[in-house]
Amino acid sequence: MINISPRQLEVFVHVALLGSVRAAAERLHLTQPAASMALRDMEHQLEGPVFDRERGRLHLSARGRELLPLAQELLARYAEFGRRIDARAALQGELRIGASNTVGNYRVGELLGDFVRAHPQVTIRLRVANTEAIAAALLDHGLDVGCVEGPVHHPQLQARPWRDDALVVCTRPDHPLAARRRLREGDFAGARWVMREPGSATRHTAERALAQLPPGEVVLELDQIEAIKQAVVAGLGIACLPAVAVTDAVAVGRLAVLKTPFLDLRRRLSVLVHRQRYRGAALEAFLHATQAAAR
Repeated sequence: MINISPRQLEVFVHVALLGSVRAAAERLHLTQPAASMALRDMEHQLEGPVFDRERGRLHLSARGRELLPLAQELLARYAEFGRRIDARAALQGELRIGASNTVGNYRVGELLGDFVRAHPQVTIRLRVANTEAIAAALLDHGLDVGCVEGPVHHPQLQARPWRDDALVVCTRPDHPLAARRRLREGDFAGARWVMREPGSATRHTAERALAQLPPGEVVLELDQIEAIKQAVVAGLGIACLPAVAVTDAVAVGRLAVLKTPFLDLRRRLSVLVHRQRYRGAALEAFLHATQAAAR
């Protein structure tokens, strides 16, 4: 009879998420030998490995990938069982949240503020990456929930609207386009653009808008909004960036925003969840908080 303990499940899940027994042991406040023994005992009961060992790193085997979401659900249900026994107990646990760059760097207070104030004993682990990477991590059960800027179309992921957002076209204040009283599409012929990397939602929205303009040239691709801002300030090109990201630079005169009513630069920020993921109390509370704040 299989008798796998919650501790063994915790070690399995944390090794899967962190990639090593040592990191899992540190996160769980165990000694490394104790964590290794828990994992070894679990694999013994399952009569086979749940990880492939390669150059000191552990990667989930096919069986491990199948069992990971089940182990996460069991741990969430176990925690919920304990909380319901003590109705006075505060919501606890851990939420692994992914945020695309605009959200993670400029809207993190809006995303997390109400929830953290209401549930201070829930530990938040925030990962900031582009939309494509966040979606991939959700599909691999490496994250509980994500908040992204771009459209994500995958049958296993559910998107809930959260915020309206928009990009703006920005330049140096002394750029020739900034001096024009009324811009037209043709004024952008041959423009030099600094863009986000492929896989970024900002890149997707910018490409959709730039398709309405005469051909230009992409002179740089950078994976951080702040790096793009510095490139524009240095005169290396112009860029489409989130309006929320350039407010301070515009206020102090380092960047100028061009008026481009002929471009559709609107987009919707969304909360992503895996359709098959068990939604424990902490995740449900977070989803409720973001839904209540949606606009």
